[in-house]
Amino acid sequence: MNTLRVAVAMSGGVDSSTAAALLKERGYDVVGFSMQLWDQRRNDPGGGDHQPGRCCSLEDLYDARVAAARLQFPYYVVNFQKEFEQNVIRHFVDSYLNGLTPSPCILCNSRLKFDHLFRLAANIRATHIATGHYARIHRDEESGRWLLLRARYGEKDQSYYLFQLTQEQLSRILFPLGELQKSEVRRIAGRFGLEVAGKPDSQEICFVPDGNYAAFVERHSGAQAGESSGHAIASAEGEIVDRAGRVLGRHPGIHHFTIGQRRGLGIANPAPLYVIDILPAQRQVVVGERAQLARTLCRVVQSNWISISALTVPIRVEAKIRSRHREAPATIAPMEDGSIQVTFDDPQPAITPGQACVFYQGERVVGGGWIVRQPASPAGGNN
Repeated sequence: MNTLRVAVAMSGGVDSSTAAALLKERGYDVVGFSMQLWDQRRNDPGGGDHQPGRCCSLEDLYDARVAAARLQFPYYVVNFQKEFEQNVIRHFVDSYLNGLTPSPCILCNSRLKFDHLFRLAANIRATHIATGHYARIHRDEESGRWLLLRARYGEKDQSYYLFQLTQEQLSRILFPLGELQKSEVRRIAGRFGLEVAGKPDSQEICFVPDGNYAAFVERHSGAQAGESSGHAIASAEGEIVDRAGRVLGRHPGIHHFTIGQRRGLGIANPAPLYVIDILPAQRQVVVGERAQLARTLCRVVQSNWISISALTVPIRVEAKIRSRHREAPATIAPMEDGSIQVTFDDPQPAITPGQACVFYQGERVVGGGWIVRQPASPAGGNN
């Protein structure tokens, strides 16, 4: 019988609850932890009418506690709201104000959840941690490295969000759901009598349940600067221009836009226009037709490597430029400044600074990093 102690992250959803149930069934000494990261009352857009999200809510904490009681293992709630504000919220707001499109769920995993869960595990003398992510971990005996693999069933694969995990972390993480389909997870939850078996998945970002990122940035940018939000963005207005620099209109702030966006431009044109670049220094939003969105090159920084120790020569990969994007064949090569040049075989639409670019070879995650802005190529080019 397995008597290893494992600290399980409990979100209150069906995935983490089922992961804990499976580990308990396999004989692990399970201890559950929920992280209180965000006060849902802060979702108030004004007037005292806040919109609750389906993540990180008091209801989620209650559901996690009920699941732990049902499965009969210890359960604790720990408050990391301050750390979440510093590591995720501030980065989110600053990114939009600087013309970037952030990936808060990746940052929450890498800068907060896994690091803090390992610290909690150490406090209770747990050897491993576990989450409800759909991914797999494998030890490669030939290289001696721990590998991060896609989930067995691609429709729920979450390996993209985990590319920043280190070798030390991978050696002590368990992903009990990596081999399962979502329908099977719900069936298992029902077998254990878990009330969350039919609970809907959370799709939105926990701190922006209404999806209005610009309004969130406006409410919180002033608080970060120690001034009213109105004053913080008072000079945010700017021009909407084409690639030749011709002014086509005005905008209320670059935080309203992301690469590939079509709606909300307010510009009449014979063909639909899309945001193809954002120039924060000039407070300009650059628009063009759909074909001008395509690029064959992107640059990636702050890389983390998993299946290899370092990138020293160009290699072939499949690169994924955002979570819902199909990975595409590419060559990645190290640059003298430490960044990675990604060259796609075919032009890719809406390569977006601020998003993660994750590299795969088959089912293995090679590594990944963060896309940074490159100068727009000359008119008519596709680089």
